Amino acid sequence: MSMRTPLRPLARILKARSSGENPDAIERENLRLRHEEMRDTTRLRAEGRLLVLGLCFVSAFVVVGLRMGQVAASNPEEPRAVTTGTSILAQRSDIVDRNGRILATNRTTHSLYAQPQELIDPLFAAKELAKIFPDLSEERLLRDFTGSRKFLWIKKQIAPEQQQAVHDIGDPGLLFGPRESRLYPNGKLAAHILGGTKFGREGVMSAEIVGQSGIERYRDEYLRDPANGDKPLQLSLDLSVQSTMREVLFGGMHLLNAKGAAAVLMDVYTGEIVSMVSLPDFDPNGRPTFAGQNAADNPRFNRAVQGVYELGSTFKIFAAAQAMELGIMTPDTMIPATPPFRWGKHRIGEFEGHNYGPSLSLTDMIVKSSNVATAHVAQEIGVARQKAFLQSLGFFDATPVELTEASGAKPLLPPNWSELSTITIGYGHGLSASPLHLATAYSSLLNGGTRVTPTLIKHNGPILVGPRVVRPEVSAAARSMLRAVVGEGTASFGDVRGYKVGGKTGTADKPRENGKGYYKDKTITTFASVFPADVPKYVLVVTLDEAVETSGAKPRRTAGWTSVPVAAEVIRRVAPILGLRPDIETLALGQ
Repeated sequence: MSMRTPLRPLARILKARSSGENPDAIERENLRLRHEEMRDTTRLRAEGRLLVLGLCFVSAFVVVGLRMGQVAASNPEEPRAVTTGTSILAQRSDIVDRNGRILATNRTTHSLYAQPQELIDPLFAAKELAKIFPDLSEERLLRDFTGSRKFLWIKKQIAPEQQQAVHDIGDPGLLFGPRESRLYPNGKLAAHILGGTKFGREGVMSAEIVGQSGIERYRDEYLRDPANGDKPLQLSLDLSVQSTMREVLFGGMHLLNAKGAAAVLMDVYTGEIVSMVSLPDFDPNGRPTFAGQNAADNPRFNRAVQGVYELGSTFKIFAAAQAMELGIMTPDTMIPATPPFRWGKHRIGEFEGHNYGPSLSLTDMIVKSSNVATAHVAQEIGVARQKAFLQSLGFFDATPVELTEASGAKPLLPPNWSELSTITIGYGHGLSASPLHLATAYSSLLNGGTRVTPTLIKHNGPILVGPRVVRPEVSAAARSMLRAVVGEGTASFGDVRGYKVGGKTGTADKPRENGKGYYKDKTITTFASVFPADVPKYVLVVTLDEAVETSGAKPRRTAGWTSVPVAAEVIRRVAPILGLRPDIETLALGQ
């Protein structure tokens, strides 16, 4: 602390008196200096305080301005109650078709719950809720409202009009919780592919959406991963083609009195499934329950993937192709065809007792769909080689398509693959597979001879060529045979002008449920086709369950009368959507 200067310092006073000066002048001068010092000190203190106060105001304005900017730039959110435990992630990515059109998305809905202790009039609330939700019991609600429970779920998901009706009750004990739910805007379209979702962990303010079946379950981890942000899962499906194929298949199924139907449209080079339909189907917005005994009658059953059937004569092209690949036959090789074919005590004849003469070429074997000639070819191929070839086409394993249900749909192989098994499998009996297996095998055989893998995910990169199953010239010969089937064989109703359809029919008697024999008046009919046959782009497989054509004098249950016309109408309508221009031959002038 600095010491004050005295107003009348003794030394100066004495000196002033000795020199005759006035000592009071010294006092006045010292007093003036003291006042000036006090004034300067006070001013500095005041300036310091004003500076600090100004800095505080500036800092406050900066903080407020930054916070206002942050709030203005952020998304508006309702305040949420602070809870403990792991947060529930309700986010789920959209699913779109190959052109980016929405197949599955999320929507904001509300749940309804009650806090019974807050209810003003439990009796009135129970009565009104029973009117809004007919599936709720008024007596049960009243019992819960007047019991000891402090929290009660009423509905996990309600529609906006139901929310308004509950709001009009006006009871503070009825509360709403916001949550997201899954929406399928196209209803039944692609239901078996999408599958559906359900709620996992649930809270008052949110609920976890988890996949229940189909691709929703198979790709559940991807769809729930927040790291994907707004990136949707893009499928190989074309929504327009899917809608058209379902419409045609639905009409054909009812016109032909079929119990069910399935169809698969596949890109022969990439294995992309452009459309896949199974009927009857369901609306994934409200998955139905099923109380029946036969799983195949469940509308949630995917006949195209889960349904394994004997696919009949569609298998004959595999025998012909393998014989050509092995070099033991050519398309013109003559094969014995006189019925019956005998193996031990077994006799194999032709459909409806036909006799195609003493011999048929390999091509005519396919065109006429001869069981006898195919039995001779299969016998010459042998057990081991046939098994290896069918395995290379994917008939020994479940299809690796991105559906949860696919893993359980493994082909049914003979327990003891004998020479007789080889003979019957050659013409399509004794081995059961799904329409998707057949579409994959036809694509692999007819695309030039390289194996494809079926997929529901759109390819965005280069096409990877799979292992070779047959030589390109064998593939081309097989396509020519199938084109001849449509031109002059059992699939004449499959001809679509401008698109050079090739294909093979298959009619198989339906096995009895008890495993004892086959029905005589129930069939599974299939048409496996490729178009255009000369430059293949797509394979289409159509399968009908218990179809019957009744316009003639007697019922007709073969594929040529049932599956073939339906497939032809599908091709006629979807080919332009797929961008395929018809190849129409024009007559020269003067003709």
